[in-house]
Amino acid sequence: MLERRGPLRGLDAAFAGFSAVAILGPRQIGKTTLARQFAERLPGPVTRFDLEDARHVARLEDPLGALEPLRGLVVLDEIQRRPEIFPALRVLLDRPDNPARFLILGSASPELLRQSSETLAGRIAYRELGGLDVEDTGSEALFVRWLRGGFPRSFLAPNDARSFAWRREFVRTFLERDLPQLGVRLPAPTLGRFWGMAAHLHGQLWNHAEMARAFGGSAKVARSCLDLLEAALVLRVLRPWSENLGKRQVKTPRVYLRDSGLLHYLLDIRTPEDLDTHPKVGASFEGFAIQELIAHLDAHPEECYFWRAHTGAEVDLLIVRGRERRAFEIKRTSAPRTTRSMHTAVEDLRLDCLDVIHGGHDTYPLRDRIRAVSVFRIREDVPA
Repeated sequence: MLERRGPLRGLDAAFAGFSAVAILGPRQIGKTTLARQFAERLPGPVTRFDLEDARHVARLEDPLGALEPLRGLVVLDEIQRRPEIFPALRVLLDRPDNPARFLILGSASPELLRQSSETLAGRIAYRELGGLDVEDTGSEALFVRWLRGGFPRSFLAPNDARSFAWRREFVRTFLERDLPQLGVRLPAPTLGRFWGMAAHLHGQLWNHAEMARAFGGSAKVARSCLDLLEAALVLRVLRPWSENLGKRQVKTPRVYLRDSGLLHYLLDIRTPEDLDTHPKVGASFEGFAIQELIAHLDAHPEECYFWRAHTGAEVDLLIVRGRERRAFEIKRTSAPRTTRSMHTAVEDLRLDCLDVIHGGHDTYPLRDRIRAVSVFRIREDVPA
């Protein structure tokens, strides 16, 4: 069992300001394991409820009566199955000198977010849990993790074939069981076909009308599919950054599959050789590096953008926090070079530095305010 050091630090920071923290992420991403690792570090009592266990559900028929006497850490797993618990949590969190802290685990869904935001506004912190990253697995396993993705069981499978088989079953179960349990009413084949087409558009500009035509459905259905898979944290919609720069800028989002292993399953990429020769290898590496950067910088979705002008100048990832801007270009090559686009981005976005993340092993300056950063050394060379 790998220790999730980054997410554990995130929980420590979240609980420093809140008595309730929600960990959101798809099934099998490691939420329950993370909660167990966090609980093991605490000195006080820990009470855990699994809301897929009928015995635990029975204990929570009267949520306020069951939770009010508890002290220490209270873990509520698969909370989206019992949203009626949220009003009771609001009452408990408003107690003076609250004796309990609540760790809430759930698959992200519109219903989950709506219920908690309405009843626990200002009382709860959210943490999105992604797949394993380089801090969990070590840089020496980076290319294995790129191929297999960050779901623990996929990454830790004894061989590539077993990993691919696990991802096949995950996708089937996710579409046929997990999404319907979250209240999704669209047919599994429709969502599966949409997801597969999104994999082929990974890293490209998104157009609802064009997708609907290719998909064979309406623009409304295509938008619903996109929103559902984004809410379930398996797709990332990267919004364009736009400001008055005196030139036209692209205002269409880009869509990425969050997990490279799921991307590779949907593209039928099974081995390192398949990946190396596939037409989407560059886009796959780009999405993988973007996910690694977002995890390392603990960037929230509303802080993450890309930027592209109609002249062709662009940056693949722009993280905006107040007045601070962090910009990254992704190149799979091991020997990146500066381009006119990079210089334009530095000037137009008024960047202190543009980092070019590449597939080699060294970090070094390229030009003034532009440097090459090894994908193996993001943790060491990109300040958090």
